[in-house]
Formats: sequence, structure tokens, C-alpha cells
Amino acid sequence: MPLSKEQKDRVIKKFRIHATDTGSAEVQIAILTEEIKQLTTHMKEHKHDFSSRLGLIKKVQERKKLLTYLRRENLESYEKLTKALKLKTLI
Repeated sequence: MPLSKEQKDRVIKKFRIHATDTGSAEVQIAILTEEIKQLTTHMKEHKHDFSSRLGLIKKVQERKKLLTYLRRENLESYEKLTKALKLKTLI
């Protein structure tokens, strides 16, 4: 289930680095987190939806890769983002 345009715009405005930022690691992680939350609630209701489960696993792995990258490149931004999104940290 993709995010609606309004939901995505809200997330981008909240986590962007500068006025025209739409694709930084921070923004991508925040969008993936919102999609993961939506898919998680969907999976609680539809336990046998295996194609959605596969999509959820892919999104979690992609977010993990981006978090690892951000942690390596900019630790301060990583800590700020994980606190804002209430994610478990890898440190």
C-alpha cells in the first residue's frame, strides 16, 4: 500500500535537509518507516497475504541499508533521525 501524496509530502517536509530536498537518505528512511507502519497494520489484519509480507521484508531491508549508510556517513544525523522516528539504534 503506497502512501498517499499528502502523506508523503508531509513526511518530506518534516525530514528534508533543505527546501528542495526530496531524496536524501533521511527522507527515504522516513518514507520507508511510514510505509512499514502501514504494511504492519495490514499484515495484522491479513495474516496470509504473503505478497504483502514479501514487500514488507524488502522495505525493512532497504531501510536497514539506508540506516547503515547514514550511520557511516553522518552519525549526528543518524542519531537525530532514529530518535525522531523512534527506531532502535544499531550503536
